[in-house]
Amino acid sequence: MAASAPPKSVVINAKEISIPTGLFINNEFVKALGGKTFEVENPATGKVLLSIEEGQAEDVDLAVKAARKAFDGGWADSDPAWRASLLHRLADLMEKNRDEMLAVEMVDSGKPLNQASTVDLPASIGTLRYYASWADKVYGRTAATVPGTFTYTVREPIGVCGQIIPWNFPLMMFVWKIAPALATGNTIVMKSAESTPLSALKMCELIREAGFPAGTVNLVSGFGPTVGAAIANHMDIDKVAFTGSTATGRVILKAAASSNLKKVTLELGGKSPNIVFPDADLQKAVDWSVLGIDFHAGQVCHAGTRIYVHEDIYDAFLAAFTKKMASIKVGSIFSSETDQGPQINRSQYDKILGYIDIGKKEGATLHLGGNPVSKDGGYFIEPTIFTDVTPEMKIVKEEIFGPVVVIAKFKSEDEVIVAANDTSYGLAAGVHTNDYQRALRITKKLRAGTTWVNMFNFLHWSMPFGGYKESGIGRELGGEALDNYTQVKSVFFNMGIPTPTHTSFVA
Repeated sequence: MAASAPPKSVVINAKEISIPTGLFINNEFVKALGGKTFEVENPATGKVLLSIEEGQAEDVDLAVKAARKAFDGGWADSDPAWRASLLHRLADLMEKNRDEMLAVEMVDSGKPLNQASTVDLPASIGTLRYYASWADKVYGRTAATVPGTFTYTVREPIGVCGQIIPWNFPLMMFVWKIAPALATGNTIVMKSAESTPLSALKMCELIREAGFPAGTVNLVSGFGPTVGAAIANHMDIDKVAFTGSTATGRVILKAAASSNLKKVTLELGGKSPNIVFPDADLQKAVDWSVLGIDFHAGQVCHAGTRIYVHEDIYDAFLAAFTKKMASIKVGSIFSSETDQGPQINRSQYDKILGYIDIGKKEGATLHLGGNPVSKDGGYFIEPTIFTDVTPEMKIVKEEIFGPVVVIAKFKSEDEVIVAANDTSYGLAAGVHTNDYQRALRITKKLRAGTTWVNMFNFLHWSMPFGGYKESGIGRELGGEALDNYTQVKSVFFNMGIPTPTHTSFVA
């Protein structure tokens, strides 16, 4: 085993907080075998917070061996009630360490206090408790359909699961991945995003304190081409779950196919439409649509980046929407008055500003914003609205992942359905109307895994989340997520079938 890696103290909002710096393998924080480290930056200031260990393929191998030993050594067959108690204990520890968890999540991802404290932390705790309650309810079925036999099915854990999470929701994505996997008896080798590894490291500290057996959860911090590729290609990983870009999802799917044909689930990109009909409650539609684009500075895969407004109310909606967007407070993540924090890093900041330039060059009207915001050296961008857009423009077609929205008029239901579905993505969509027959009609026609009526950007751990088309494979959350981490075995007991002949076997 590699040498131990000590934690480091970081001052966050005038409070000193200890953060692990090692890879988490077999319940120990250890140094990377290759001797490399990498720096972690605070996106709100652009300054380095600390350096942590950088994993490589050989570290993934160690983590997989630890996970396999834990799986075969009893975790897979452990009492589900015990697994549930550990998940509840982990949730208890998150509540006990609330202030530290919030502070780390905020400087890790750039989330403002009012978002991290009301969404990310409570939703993560709720998800853990939800899957704890599932642990002893993963049932098979009995079948009386085969004469002369007693037959039944059991749902068993898949095995060692590789999990690769994104940078936009580092705490919540960590929990979304581990909770259903652990509840069903799997073990984990996790890769956090290189931009946001700190929340995952703090969670591993709590996992050990909660009493999870060594090797049950392992975390190898590092980069996609090394750690991510090693997980996707590893011959002793039975399943890989990835959340991130569609382009990376394709790479992982190919790697899984060319290695051991491991099971794959993917939650990928989006370019979600948000449709406002003339009978909608105008202010309500405006408020939800602003939340739909500006939550976490637009760095949300299901953000409502394309708003289609009926021509009869277009001017009124645009005026009210513009007023609301202009009132958004961009600034310190520790202020309770801040609505929007920074983009995650310089690369993403430059990419978003590049798309804004493309939008202007393609002939769209920059209706609001579009400029950098000077705040403490961080990566802040004004909330931005484009109007006078056409379907072929890049800002209409491509995922920007920033506080940039396009607004277009429509005349008829048929027209807007075509426009809404004119995308390779299919993650989410919204409809605003007080005609519920229309709402049912439209949601049925939208090619998206989640559709909202008179709201947007609202998820719950009890409801499945995932995409149509190039937005992914499989579902996170809800009971459906358990299907990702279990496999079905059929069992036949002979209860009187005589000695077999070639005619007694049915294939």
